[in-house]
Amino acid sequence: MSDPDESARPPASLLERLRADPVRAPEHLALAAADQFGPPAAAWAHRQRNVFGKHPVELGEMARKRHANLASAEGAAAGVGGLVTLVPDLVALAWLQSRMVFFIAGGYGWDPRDPMRPAELLALTGLYADPAGARVALDGAGASVAEHWVGSKLQRDEAVASKLLKMVGKSGAKKVAGKLIPGFAIAFSAVSNRRDTNALGKRATGFYGGTVAPMYRDAMPQSQLPR
Repeated sequence: MSDPDESARPPASLLERLRADPVRAPEHLALAAADQFGPPAAAWAHRQRNVFGKHPVELGEMARKRHANLASAEGAAAGVGGLVTLVPDLVALAWLQSRMVFFIAGGYGWDPRDPMRPAELLALTGLYADPAGARVALDGAGASVAEHWVGSKLQRDEAVASKLLKMVGKSGAKKVAGKLIPGFAIAFSAVSNRRDTNALGKRATGFYGGTVAPMYRDAMPQSQLPR
C-alpha cells in the first residue's frame, strides 16, 4: 500500500472547510476523500492484482487490517488532548476510515474513482439508508442542502462533531466520554478507534465482496461493475 502513513493524514484545510458548512461535514469529507484516495487506491489495487497476483479477498483484508492499525495509532496520539483534540481527532479518524473504504473497494475490483464510491462510503457509515440517497445529497439536493452558518467557532465545532461522531461509529455517550478523560483517553481512543474502524472495514468487505450488495449490483450498469 502506497505510503499510507502520509496520505492518511487529512489536509490542513479540511477542518476549516467542515466548519464552514458543518451540516454537511460528512458529505464534504467524503468528496474530498474521493479526490484524494480514488487514484492511489486504483493504482495500488491494479499493481497488487497484476504484478503480485493477489486475490480480491486478500486485498480487502490487507486494507482493513492496515487501516485498523493506523486508526489505533492515531487514537493513541490524539487521546492525549482530550476535549481539545476531539474534533481534529474525529476528522482524522473519518479521513482514515474513508481511505480504507476506497482501498477495499479497489481491492475487490470496484473502480475507486467512480462517483458512487463516496456515496457508498456514506451509506456504509450508516448516515444514509442507501448509496442512491447519499449520491443525491452529495449532488447538493435532498435533506443535506447546505445551510448558512454564522455561529462561533465552538458552535461550529459542536456541529461538526455531532455529524462526524456518527460517521466514525462513536454515537454513544460512553464512547465520547471515554475520549475526554485525561490519561484514560489515550488507551480508550486507541482501542475504540481500532474497533470502530474494523467494524466499518467488515461492512465494506462484505459490501464490495458481494455478500451485502447483490441487489445494488443488479441495478448498476455493467460498465460500473468490478472487473
